[in-house]
Amino acid sequence: MRLVVVSAGLSVPSSTRLLADRLAAATGRQTEAEVEVVELRELAVEIAQNFTNGFPGRRLAAAIDAVTSADGLIVVTPVFSASYSGLFKSFFDVIDKDALTGMPVLIAATGGTARHSLVLDHALRPLFAHLRAVVVPTGVYAASEDWGAEGLDGRIERAAGELAALMRGLAGTRRPVPDTLTVVPFAEQLAAVSDRSGG
Repeated sequence: MRLVVVSAGLSVPSSTRLLADRLAAATGRQTEAEVEVVELRELAVEIAQNFTNGFPGRRLAAAIDAVTSADGLIVVTPVFSASYSGLFKSFFDVIDKDALTGMPVLIAATGGTARHSLVLDHALRPLFAHLRAVVVPTGVYAASEDWGAEGLDGRIERAAGELAALMRGLAGTRRPVPDTLTVVPFAEQLAAVSDRSGG
């Protein structure tokens, strides 16, 4: 299985990347997965160019392919103005709106104060619900005071366990969304079921 980690941290070193790495390690302890990290900071120029010319650069295209073909995602953003960062949102804006349908996703964020922890439920969860991903119940928020404090490790382990279980349960079940949908009249569906059941 393939686990892709999307980190939107801007600084080096980054608490956002640190949280992403800890979540990936915890998930890896609970299910066997090949891990790939996508650092959005390194793709900022290509993301901006994609908006103006409509074409992803080589590195952005590779990142999009990695994310959309993964068996599970961990997404981590710093909090800017009580929401996800513009770079984080821009990356998911350039991905086809149907590409993450059914994708198991663990959401996480970092910030300077615990008062921004609602970003998980008021910004990140609605974004990935809109993209029809399957978001694990436990999101992880790490404020400055959480590092080294009691509680963060437990939240990381719980969220990682939920993601690992989803990845195992959904492995091989995601299908590409067809370009066009075929509508089959109910009478035909009912007849097909009757034929299969012998009556």
